[in-house]
Amino acid sequence: MQVETAGEAVNLVKGGSGPPLLLLHGYPQTHTMWHKIAPRLAEDFTVVAADLRGYGDSGKPQGSPDHFNHSKRAQAQDLVDAMTHLGFDTFFLGSHDRGARVGHRLTKDHSERVLRLATLDIVPTRHMFSIVNKEMATNTYHWFFLIQPYDFPERVIGADPDYYIRSRFMRERNAETVFAPEAVDEYVRCFSNPEAIHGACEDYRAGASIDLEHDEADFDNKVNCPHLALWSDRGYVGRTQDVLAVWRNYSNNVEGQSLPSGHYIAEELPDDAYRLLHEFFTR
Repeated sequence: MQVETAGEAVNLVKGGSGPPLLLLHGYPQTHTMWHKIAPRLAEDFTVVAADLRGYGDSGKPQGSPDHFNHSKRAQAQDLVDAMTHLGFDTFFLGSHDRGARVGHRLTKDHSERVLRLATLDIVPTRHMFSIVNKEMATNTYHWFFLIQPYDFPERVIGADPDYYIRSRFMRERNAETVFAPEAVDEYVRCFSNPEAIHGACEDYRAGASIDLEHDEADFDNKVNCPHLALWSDRGYVGRTQDVLAVWRNYSNNVEGQSLPSGHYIAEELPDDAYRLLHEFFTR
């Protein structure tokens, strides 16, 4: 369904019954990334899985000179407005990758709305840009490719978006069994839209500019609600960072653990991800 907000329309699916749980996806995916977990969570929660601004079938504004149109603050406001439209004043929040960066900002800007926060396979953007080195640039090269000025990355990706998206997943371990073909087809369908390619590039440009300004301005505004951090033991973050130690600089009540997977935890280890999220949100 499409929910109109004061910002951009939010595309989402809603199902189940019980306390509301908002699920946010990562790059270069859509709400479909939760397909192995959401139906199980919907047995105990009213699950809302949404596409971020610029992604999937949500609204896709043109980038602005300061990149605010794709800032985590603007994206977070869309989602808060959508949850209000659905009748949810407070909710649980589960988030992965770029969605977790939106989730972090949403919890800071709207602390009264989020009861519990789960972040999958990230440390805060502010910290990531403080540790840039050869290994990070190699493992997360797209951070630096996508922030190049308009419209260089848009043209390069747009030349063959099918190859670009499929190659990101197919290089993962056991990709043929981990990623459902129907899910990857949906990621390709959405990302083949030039406006979605632009939206993703602007998301990363915002991450390297205005998001950092926002993060610096309210660094002392920590996440105070219970916070579960899960991370991959094979990914760059898990291999190189003390994830909980980093998060404790940004979150006052964080716990978590590493999981034996690659970056796409919800699709690679759906049973473990479901168990840990369910336990955390029902505690």
